Order: sequence, then C-alpha cells, then structure tokens
Amino acid sequence: MKFGFRDRSAGSRVLPLALSVLLLQVTVASAAVAVPETPEAPQILAAGVCGTTVGVPTAPAGAEIVQPGTDLTSRTMQRPAGSTFWLAPGTHTLSPDQFGQVMPKDGNVYLGAPGAVLDGRGINRAAFTTPAKDVVIRGLTIRGFVAERDQGVVNHDSGERWIIEGNVIEQNEGAALMAGAGQQVLDNCLRDNGQYGINAYRTAGGITGLLIQGNEITGNNTGDWETQIPGCGCSGGAKFWAVDGADIIGNWVHHNHGVGLWADTNNNDFVVEGNLIEDNASEGLFYEISYNLELTGNTFRRNALVQGRNRAAKGDNFPVASVYISESGGEPRLPARTGGIVIRGNMFSDNWSGITLWENADRFCNSPANTSVLSCTALVSPTSTCSAPAIASEPLYGDCRWKTQRVSVYDNTFEFDSALEGCLNMCGRMAVLSNYGTFPSWSPYKGSVISEAVTFTQHNRWYDNKYYGPWSFVAHDTSRRLTAAQWQAAPYSQDTCSVFGETETC
Repeated sequence: MKFGFRDRSAGSRVLPLALSVLLLQVTVASAAVAVPETPEAPQILAAGVCGTTVGVPTAPAGAEIVQPGTDLTSRTMQRPAGSTFWLAPGTHTLSPDQFGQVMPKDGNVYLGAPGAVLDGRGINRAAFTTPAKDVVIRGLTIRGFVAERDQGVVNHDSGERWIIEGNVIEQNEGAALMAGAGQQVLDNCLRDNGQYGINAYRTAGGITGLLIQGNEITGNNTGDWETQIPGCGCSGGAKFWAVDGADIIGNWVHHNHGVGLWADTNNNDFVVEGNLIEDNASEGLFYEISYNLELTGNTFRRNALVQGRNRAAKGDNFPVASVYISESGGEPRLPARTGGIVIRGNMFSDNWSGITLWENADRFCNSPANTSVLSCTALVSPTSTCSAPAIASEPLYGDCRWKTQRVSVYDNTFEFDSALEGCLNMCGRMAVLSNYGTFPSWSPYKGSVISEAVTFTQHNRWYDNKYYGPWSFVAHDTSRRLTAAQWQAAPYSQDTCSVFGETETC
C-alpha cells in the first residue's frame, strides 16, 4: 500500500451523492472482489488495507526520530505541544508496567516508518492516553496491549479531533481505539481485537462529528463477550454510544464475531454509505434506540448466519436480520441530515434475512425492561419524568418511547438462496413487528397497541425493491407470517411497485 494521505475535514461529506453507480472494490494484497451495481448509489471504494505495507517512509523535517529502545513516554514529556515523532523501523516498547503509556500533548504527531511496531507485550493497558486535542497517529502497527473491558488502546481518553490514519491496530484486548468529538479514523486495519475495533463512547457526554472511512474492520470480539456476559451488548466490529453526527463511508466490515456495526442508545444523524459489510456472525448493522439514519449504497453479504442458525436450532422464530432497526426511527425534532431512517440503494445477498423493524412494547424510558437503564429518550429528561400517571397522556405517551417510525426501505435488491444451511424455514424474511406489551404494571403500552402502531401508523414503508428467492414477510408479531401477495395487499400494503423475481407489480 502506498500512502497518499487524503485531506479530509472532520464531518465533511467527501464523496458526492448524485453518482448513480456503486463500485465496491475490495483489495487484499493483490486480490480484488468486485461488488455488483446498486441503483442510486455513490461511487465509493471500500478499502481492504489489512495485509498491506503501512508506514511513513521518511521522517519529516523537524521530527524527533525515535529508535527502538528509546523511551517514547519521556521524549513526549520533554518536547512541547505540537511536536512530531517519527518511530524508526523495529519494535518499540513502553515501560514494563500496566500503566506504561504515551501521553500526547495538543497537536502532537506520531508517525511510524514501515516496520515500526509499538508492542504492549501483554503488559501495558493503553498505548496513547490523555484528552489532548488534535493528535495524529499515522503509519504504526500497534499490538499486544491489554485494555480493560469497554476501554481502548489508542485515544484511551477520547481526546477531540484526533486523526488516526493508516495504522494496523491488532491483537489487543478491549477496543483498538476509542473516539472523541471530531475524530477521523481513516484507512486503518482494525483486526482481531478482544472486544471492538472501534468503541465510540465517552463518559463525560456524547460525541459529535465522527468520520470513519476506508478502514478494514475484521475479526474483532475474539473475547466472545456476549458469551462471557449474556446480554451485555458489549461486542462487535464497531460500537457507537450517544454519537451525534457520524459518517461511516467506504469501509470493509467483515468476519467480526458478533455485530458488524452497532449503534446503541441515543445516536443521531448517521450516514452509512458505500460500505461492504459481510460475513459477520450477527447483524451487519444494528441500529438500536437511536434516531435519523441514511443507509445508502452498501452491500450486505452473508451476515447473521451464525446467529440465525443458532436461534433456529433452538426453535426461536424471531426474524434475525442483516439490518436490525430496534426501537429506532426518524425524529424531525432532532437536527440531522434526514428526518427519517432511509434505507436506499443497497444490495443484500445471501444474508440470513433482510431487514427487521422491531419495537419492544415493554422497553421505554424508566421501564425496568429497558436494558439501557440510565438512559431516557433524547426528547425527555429526567428519566423519572416517564412515570404514571403522566406517561399515559401526550406528549409523554409518545416521547417516552424510542419509536420505530418513519423508516423508508426502497430501491434495494434482496437476493436469497433457498438452500441456506440450517434455515428450518426461519430465514429469508422481512419484518415489521412488536411483542405483546405486559410490563411494568403501570405501562400504558400493554397489549397489542405497539404492534398495531409499528405495523400500521408509524409510517414504516417498503416500496420499489427487487426480490430474488423465496422471501416471506412477518408483520405485527412473530406469529403472523405472510406471502409476498399478502404483504402487498391490505391492510399491510407494503412493497408497492416492487419486483418479485421476474414479476413486476406496477
């Protein structure tokens, strides 16, 4: 890989939306995989960067040259803010205790020559810490650090406006990197880390303006955290918490041991565009109790096969999907580039199922059934506001729920192989549904009121899609399985003007 580092400003849209062809070309060493065209999608390259040569070949003028065996921690302390360090080829290490770490100052730049490795040796918890601003980490291989659960190796303290570009961050515990406001994560190989490739979480508050582009995010969650702590929601290729404004563009997200991309809890204004998302054990994209998403021009292949087979083998008939929209929807009252969830111009091929829109009737702000127990919706504060009797009337009746609403699914192609292993008649489904509300005792959402709302009155629409294979459809609740004709007919009236095989319906 030859580094020609691109000039990108944080939060900017670096690629046009008006282009009509998607060409995702994944390059691994000299191999290339071409992805089919998808209508109305931008031309973007999803880069395969793992296995290629990384590094900045020569030290810039004025840079401090750091040889292996040099104490980079002390050098950083001795030099002023804004200093540049070029790590020479070889293996660099930090002090042999768990808190050995590099503590950048504002504006510091750390560059790695080809062959420069920063190795935590299974001793150091983190590589780069402190909440310094405008730090650059480029061209390094960073491995062998042992961050604790939910913590990260690079930008451990979520400093603002870091640029993390062209690195290999691999085989660490915890997350390869944390995120801060205005951060750019560009052209990195983030692979085989114990928990996450990226953990966008900051205890001091939400994160704004992320750009994640051109990365290969693969093989993460080697620690199998969902087995260690069932239901923790603490694993995957990348996890986002309370992020307002994220562009996730042209990445290759594959073979993660869990979800590929997971946005969980009051995220807003995401653009997920031109990515190749394939072979993740669970969902390719999980968008949970969050708002306002543009999902355009992506290719999803062979996602959720492991999770789908496991649940089918247990007789669980929930429609496991490649894209799972859970208690998430469009909310025009929150500033964003869209007031809905737009799923447009994507290619879905041989995933366990397609798209599931789900809303848990028992999960809302201040309900004991809400797994994000300390969080309320973005429309209500404090959490205790959502209590009886006020919650039974508007505006709290609506605003205390994370609604799956204003979701538009159109101009997508869905392919499905009927011979999928382990299907047991539980794959190849599209769904919009809820459960029967039962809990807590003071809930105003008991019975089928949420099933009725998510299916019929919350403006969730499929149309102008193309289907190939024996698709079936689930509406209202898991027991209501429909044929394509029933799905299109009243009262559901879904997928108007869609194509089923060679049959056009308009």
